[in-house]
Parts: sequence; structure tokens; C-alpha cells
Amino acid sequence: MGLRAKITDGIKVAMREKDQLRLSTLRLINAAVKDHDIAARAKGNAEGVDDGEVLAILAKMVKQRQESARAYEEGGRLELAEKEQAEIAVIEGYLPRQLSQAEAEAAVEAAISEAGADSIRDMGRVMGALKGKYAGQMDFGAVGPMVKARLS
Repeated sequence: MGLRAKITDGIKVAMREKDQLRLSTLRLINAAVKDHDIAARAKGNAEGVDDGEVLAILAKMVKQRQESARAYEEGGRLELAEKEQAEIAVIEGYLPRQLSQAEAEAAVEAAISEAGADSIRDMGRVMGALKGKYAGQMDFGAVGPMVKARLS
């Protein structure tokens, strides 16, 4: 079952169970995916975005909510921070399992050897390979310095 179908099924289940937080979060996901579909159609891609791009959208949504939760906590608005954390939990339910530190390091080593990278100039190629293979499974903000250190 594709990611879109899982999200649609999740919406139906949340409606039946009257789970308002889950329902509103899944509707936000659906709206974001549809926005990207419209943008893709404008560029000539009639089918819209694929599952890899949906994973990237979900990862971006998680990051946005983490930043919002942090800002709410700093501002003393704990109830809003808790709502953001709850939305993160719903979104992460549709993301693949995150790689551990050791798995991420092994993936970086493999990507470097597959790309034949030997200098910092090859970092873009390595990061592109990692993003293509591990979208939604690793934090690329943390992986970037690992790749840079390994190639320096």
C-alpha cells in the first residue's frame, strides 16, 4: 500500500474514532501533498509527487513542528508545545524508522565508496545518493557534517 493510501485510510479511521488531533494532522498532511501535486503538475508531471517526495514533505513537517514546539516552550506556552509534539507523533507514524547513529555512519561510508568520493568536492554527490536512498530515515542536518568530516 502506498503512502497516500495509508494517509487516506488514517483519515477515515480518525473520522470513525472521532480523534480530532489525528484527523486535523492527517488533513494537513493531505493538503501539503496536494499542494506539491499541483506544483508538480504545473511543471509537467501529470502524476504528481511520488512516495519519496511525500516522505520529504513529512520530514519537513516534523522539522517545522519541532521548531515551533521549541519556540512555544521558550515562550512559556506549554499547551501549544504539547500540541505540536502530538502532531509530530502522528506524522512520524507515517515515516520509516529512523536510522541509529551506527547505521547512519555505515550508510555514509557506503555512499562515499559507491560514489567514489575522495574530496570535499564530491560531497554533493554523496548527499544526493543518501537523500535518494534514505529519505525520511535520517536527519540530513546531522549527516552533512559526518560526510564533510569523512571527506576532509
